[in-house]
Amino acid sequence: MDIVVKNAVKYLGSSMVIDHINLAMHSGKIYGFQGINGCGKTMLMRLIAGLIYPTQGEVIVDGKILHGQNSFPKSMGLLIENPQFLAGYSGYKNLYLLAGIRERIGKEEVKQAMYRVKLDPEDKKKYRKYSLGMKQRLGIACAIMEHPELIILDEPFISLDEEGILDTKEIIRKEKERGAIIILACHDYELLSSTADEIFRLTAGKITKHLIKNEEGKFREVTR
Repeated sequence: MDIVVKNAVKYLGSSMVIDHINLAMHSGKIYGFQGINGCGKTMLMRLIAGLIYPTQGEVIVDGKILHGQNSFPKSMGLLIENPQFLAGYSGYKNLYLLAGIRERIGKEEVKQAMYRVKLDPEDKKKYRKYSLGMKQRLGIACAIMEHPELIILDEPFISLDEEGILDTKEIIRKEKERGAIIILACHDYELLSSTADEIFRLTAGKITKHLIKNEEGKFREVTR
């Protein structure tokens, strides 16, 4: 998969929330969006996911502009903002119902996704009784369970303990090895830099710095 964001601008009312962004992303790499709250990270993720359209410019996935009948990337898993599931169902039941929409995977794949995030698919506990960390793990399982080509994770480490952070970083690494594009939004630079191959720093809806990791694991700034 190849993703190109071409001179994208997004207005919400009179406010410009995405300011002439240009970037390109390719399979088998981890891309980080970094910046303070309100800098445009989540809005840019929504744009790439096809949840909103640019006021100006284009989002192009595998040569096709996201618009109309080609509204979303064809193979995508995402966790944007807080995960939301049916409160009265177990974690497994929630994921199984979602998997039934496109019927790309069955029961075993759903169970395997839960095992990967250290949740028990046999646990009958209702989602409403999940801790914040368990809810975050279930959201990550939902994003990866169909083995998508594009995985978008908005602050995936939030609410996780140290073990959960390490587990999530390992999942992200394996998804990269599988060939997926992974996009992470994270305000914590140290955490993001230990995970991402490239980092785009956003300020007020604009990319103000582009960093690429070299073979020694150090970042160099790219002139834009």
